[in-house]
Amino acid sequence: MSQVNPSLSAKPLPSAPLQADVSSPPPVVLDTNIVLDLFVFHDPATVKLKAALAEGSLRWMATAAMRDELERVLGYPYIVKSLQHHAISAAQVLAAFDAQVSVETVAPRASAVCKDPDDQKFIDLAVAHKALLLSKDKAVLCMKKRLLALGVSTYIAME
Repeated sequence: MSQVNPSLSAKPLPSAPLQADVSSPPPVVLDTNIVLDLFVFHDPATVKLKAALAEGSLRWMATAAMRDELERVLGYPYIVKSLQHHAISAAQVLAAFDAQVSVETVAPRASAVCKDPDDQKFIDLAVAHKALLLSKDKAVLCMKKRLLALGVSTYIAME
């Protein structure tokens, strides 16, 4: 999977995963910020991702802990204001998550360890399944070479 030119501020998704055979869509792990961009902020940079998830050309994988984190974040005051602004509820965001995600068991600890322990669950799952990891988190993105060596491509959705 392709790496992204870091000089661009909003980058399109790499085309290879979107053209994969739908009988075995490639796995993808989305960090919480990407999920918020998809379902709360409706970030234009996520349009292709949203379409790929809806049509099943990517298999979104998550664990119960990832859903729990999303639920917790949806209660943050600035997120609550955004939900109100966009006239959506936390329950609607969680329902969208539940409708599209493939719930997986917690993956074993990967050999690549993140500085931010909250991000480790995303790395572990991506490594265990050799999944594309979509993140905006600097603690994750600085690990891209180590993750690539473990079969995981990281993608910078936006900087």
